[in-house]
Amino acid sequence: MKKNLGSVLALYPTPLVVIGAMNGNKATWMIAGHVGIIGHDRIMISMHKIHYTNQFIRESKHLSVAIVDETLLPKADYVGTISGKNTDKSEVFAYDLSENNTPIIKDSPLVMDCEVVDNYETDSFDNFICKILGTYAEEDVIDEKNKIDYNKLKPILFEMPTYSYLKTGEIIGKGTEFGKKFKQQNKGE
Repeated sequence: MKKNLGSVLALYPTPLVVIGAMNGNKATWMIAGHVGIIGHDRIMISMHKIHYTNQFIRESKHLSVAIVDETLLPKADYVGTISGKNTDKSEVFAYDLSENNTPIIKDSPLVMDCEVVDNYETDSFDNFICKILGTYAEEDVIDEKNKIDYNKLKPILFEMPTYSYLKTGEIIGKGTEFGKKFKQQNKGE
């Protein structure tokens, strides 16, 4: 018998990302662990309303989403521990600006340039619904078919209940292989 834990969010871990936005002519950064896919070209970034960065995203309607790997983790963790309200974080990451004036972290292996198309607000969270305008990837995390190779990228995952970071592991199989094997093993049933 399973124990009912109550209303506990149990969809962790999720990819750890650095959110970038422009504060005038300077970039500002924060980490986010509440990210989700809502279509093939849409993502949602859920950020507590008290975050300093939210106001700039609401104004500009643009943000960047940088995947954090192990080399980027110390800087990413740092920008997640201080507020841009009190500390200028613009120089923590070297960056370029996209065609949409969105800051793109140079050292991140993969960054998505996004336009905010909606904000589903709850009592305490801005849930930015974003259209992906461009995805910038380092050559060494792209396979021969021009697809992102997550075994090479190795994004860091964030687990909220214990505030822990996890490394991604090895590939254990391809999608549909396990289902096909199960079907073959259970033909007689």
